[in-house]
Amino acid sequence: MILPTPVELTYTTGEFILDRDTAVHAPGDAGPAGALLRILLGPATGLPLPPAGDGAVRLALTGGTGEGYRLSVTPKGVRLTADGPAGLRHGVQTLRQLLPPEALSPDPAPGVVWRLPCVEITDAPRHAWRGALLDVARHFQPLPFLLRTVDLLALHKLNVLHLHLTDDQGWRFPVDAYPRLVEVGSRRARSMVGQAGSTRYDDRPHQGSYTKGELAELVRYAAVRGVTVLPEIGMPSHTRAALAAYPELGNRPDRRLEVWTDWGVCENVLGVHDRVLDFCRTVLGEVADLFPSRYLHLGGDECPTDEWERSPAAVARAAELGLAAPKELHGWFLGQVGGFLLEQGRKPVCWAEDSTSSLPPEFTVMPWRDGDHGLAAARRGHDVVMAPHRSTYLDYPQRDHPDEPLGQAGAVVDLATVHANEPTPAHWTDAERSRVLGTQAQFWTEFVRTQDEFDHLAFPRLAALADRSWNPASDYTTDFLPALPRHERRLSAFGVRARR
Repeated sequence: MILPTPVELTYTTGEFILDRDTAVHAPGDAGPAGALLRILLGPATGLPLPPAGDGAVRLALTGGTGEGYRLSVTPKGVRLTADGPAGLRHGVQTLRQLLPPEALSPDPAPGVVWRLPCVEITDAPRHAWRGALLDVARHFQPLPFLLRTVDLLALHKLNVLHLHLTDDQGWRFPVDAYPRLVEVGSRRARSMVGQAGSTRYDDRPHQGSYTKGELAELVRYAAVRGVTVLPEIGMPSHTRAALAAYPELGNRPDRRLEVWTDWGVCENVLGVHDRVLDFCRTVLGEVADLFPSRYLHLGGDECPTDEWERSPAAVARAAELGLAAPKELHGWFLGQVGGFLLEQGRKPVCWAEDSTSSLPPEFTVMPWRDGDHGLAAARRGHDVVMAPHRSTYLDYPQRDHPDEPLGQAGAVVDLATVHANEPTPAHWTDAERSRVLGTQAQFWTEFVRTQDEFDHLAFPRLAALADRSWNPASDYTTDFLPALPRHERRLSAFGVRARR
């Protein structure tokens, strides 16, 4: 059984066995998918799968750009066709799952017969945006962790890695024009122990940042597997680490701040003077140079305006712009930096935390507090990526039990709830549903320090989100749950320590 659940799958009689004589024919633009098949199957199987015109495994493009594919396995061979390269990559992942679970092992699996059951599959996703956010600001994760995450997303036919690179607790992106962002902003003296509001700390410094070479390698590695890396540089809030490095960017330039050591929402935000806007444009320019994604995320939520209310410069700026109050500077600020991205040919993305917005319609929004905020955004003309916290925030605990690891307070998000996540509810009109690009999971990392902790939160819940975002007809009881035991064997072979 395959996850995500294929749209149409029929098992037929017989099998095809991959062996050392099996060759792959992937001419022209199908070549990268053939190479990906070798990359993915080589470590476990040891099979060379050389290119050959008469190969029994045949990959071909039929023209177009869609993500759908058609896979036929017969006793004589394999034929995989797709409109576009993305479809071929998805078909390769399906082939991988049809093999014994040991095919996902990073190490040789001797003695396994690499049988493919005979099947006919026609498959395509419901939504174009199927992703996951990884917060590397609260707890930094090195490049190998990110590459492994890309592989897990691609296995589940998820195609966006949303990389949350900056926050109050750490700045991870190197900016040539502002070196202190990582020299100072990437290190905090300690971390809060427990949920927001705790008075306990671990008194262990935490630090880390990426080089531009590492991030370029991530982008390249992800592209080969069909995953787009979406960078997020939060502003004007969630910027305490930047303010620790460059106090002049704040509302009290005479004040010296440390990188924040608490969880929750920090009151310190960027100022609204011209120097700050120049800073933001410079940073975003360097981000755009490194990440080819059409979309760039600006954060934009949880912005306390108390500092602006008390700042003579901010009050004067609001008056100069004819705004009713300094709090309205929030929409103006995002419009300024978003406009810069639009001029660069990129699309700005922001979190949406209420049903009102002063953002231009060119912004793509991610509603996270309530699904109805997505409906309001769609009616205003925004493209929408649905991320409601009660069904997509996988840092929430999976059950209400004393043995459950510490997670965010306020909700339990179990497996059935994630699978029931519906980005386009039935009561929306066709026009409103057409604004929804897709959905994604969120992994905020206040309580995620290690790979094992990530695996426990991610699986099998991420598989559930991937299943429904790909195939809305997949039923939790009759499709997803029966497929899960074999999928857990695949994940175990990969090295994932999933929650059982």
